[in-house]
Amino acid sequence: MSRLPGEERRADIVRRARSVGIGTVAELAAAYRVATSTIRRDLAELTRAGELARTYGGAIPVLTSHEASMKQRLGEAFEAKRAIARRAAADITPGETVLLDAGSTVGALAHELRDSEGVTVVTTSLDAMMVLADSPQVHVECLGGTLRHLSHGLVGPLTEIALERMTFDRVFLGGDGVSAVDGICEADLRQTRMKEVMAAQSAKTYVLAHAAKLGYRPFHAWAPLPNGWTLITDDAADPAAVAEFRRHGVDVQIASPLS
Repeated sequence: MSRLPGEERRADIVRRARSVGIGTVAELAAAYRVATSTIRRDLAELTRAGELARTYGGAIPVLTSHEASMKQRLGEAFEAKRAIARRAAADITPGETVLLDAGSTVGALAHELRDSEGVTVVTTSLDAMMVLADSPQVHVECLGGTLRHLSHGLVGPLTEIALERMTFDRVFLGGDGVSAVDGICEADLRQTRMKEVMAAQSAKTYVLAHAAKLGYRPFHAWAPLPNGWTLITDDAADPAAVAEFRRHGVDVQIASPLS
């Protein structure tokens, strides 16, 4: 690719992010034949303009008000989700029973639990079930219900009935957005109802959300969260957003970049 003027380069970065993803700062610098410092300034400017959200080493397009499919979600903030999942897994100890929501970040946590010993995983996620299917040392309980094709998750009265007959040491929830005041934002009221039941049955509630989801309100369905819940996010999170969660009594944990 020939070198582009700054404005054209930044517009092309946004187009690339929305189509195939943009990779790392180093990869962008090589593609546009500029210094990495130039790319970092481009990304900072696009973030301030609301076009991108920063992640480890790169950026993703700002989420739209349309619910993304699981395939689309898997390509968003991949390294950030892996780091968040690793941090979440560190809190789980042998003998615990944990509940995993559907979603790509919680799915990354399922990957982290594949070699766990003495852990019981209960889940509404088809992806988590498949990830753990070849881990005989992990006891897996699969909840029934109605499949939401976009999220690969199970919802509805059958799922709720099963959940109400169990209790959990920890629940790990995902969401389209998360607010310090209102809780988890989702596209579907069945999802928010499900998350509320999941939190009610658990001794400790976690929300796993990368930086772009903090304070993001794309829909009008909300799941309130219990007092003392924990947010695990990545180090690209806006310090002001993190401070707002902490001001409302949320335990915020920042996941370190993967080495």
